[in-house]
Amino acid sequence: MSKPIYELVDQLPTGGITVRALKSLDFVIPGQWQNLTGFDNTIRTVTGETDEALIQQIGERAVTLFNDKSEGYQRALWLYQTVDSASGMLGTAALAGRVGQDISFLGILKHLTPKPEKLQSIDLCVKLVVELVAFCQINGIPGDSIGDFLAALGDYAGESLMRMAALTCFDGLIPLGPDFVDKALSVMRQTSPSDLEKNQTFKGVNDLIPGNNASSKHGFIIDSFESTKGWMTNFVSSNQLTPDRVLDSLQKFVDISKDKADYVGAFLDIYVKYYEHTGIQTLARRLVERSVAEI
Repeated sequence: MSKPIYELVDQLPTGGITVRALKSLDFVIPGQWQNLTGFDNTIRTVTGETDEALIQQIGERAVTLFNDKSEGYQRALWLYQTVDSASGMLGTAALAGRVGQDISFLGILKHLTPKPEKLQSIDLCVKLVVELVAFCQINGIPGDSIGDFLAALGDYAGESLMRMAALTCFDGLIPLGPDFVDKALSVMRQTSPSDLEKNQTFKGVNDLIPGNNASSKHGFIIDSFESTKGWMTNFVSSNQLTPDRVLDSLQKFVDISKDKADYVGAFLDIYVKYYEHTGIQTLARRLVERSVAEI
């Protein structure tokens, strides 16, 4: 088990590159995401409650639920954290000595290596599956429930919708271009199960992806991505999203260089931990909502 849930929520950053990058996507889903931090603050905001004793009671119940190994909350957290660190792994090694320094895009440009299209496509597909499996874990339903996930996706809001917006923009549009959905699907279909097993991001989360072997997991990833293709395509077209629009907005919040767009993807991969950040917020919200219902 990692840190207690209250500590994770208390330690969520209020600023920094991840938060700034997420704020740059407000134009996509206006007002949907507030950077909710602090465990007590989250309970107050989600419930509207002011009674200290009740807030304490809700918090204790949420901690108990999170700690219960028979529930899926810790597994969902592990997925959110692992997929972020695994996908940024390649670049992180090259930048190990610079962690903790003030990060400037131009300052680390020479250390950045754009991910090959094949790698980026597999990453995108695996990250989408992580969202599906984490959703199932949080909601206590079988991990391969593609239909339930698709039904819920239409009602996504707040930090969950922000996570999907970031997946679409930071892992899809910026590194792979406007036809990223078809591109990723095509690459995934051409990737063999043994190739998939060598992928860093897949290796990180492999244990919780449904399937008995690499071949069935490969098939599940393709089915999942294909099923959500309509949602992603519609999300892009209804919000008139293009790589340029996303980069223009990102540039207002994060020090990037638009003419180095292929390097921006690598930069986001390493420094923007949007899965973990919004994932912890989603977990906290679900735990609080369930605790209130049970109390």
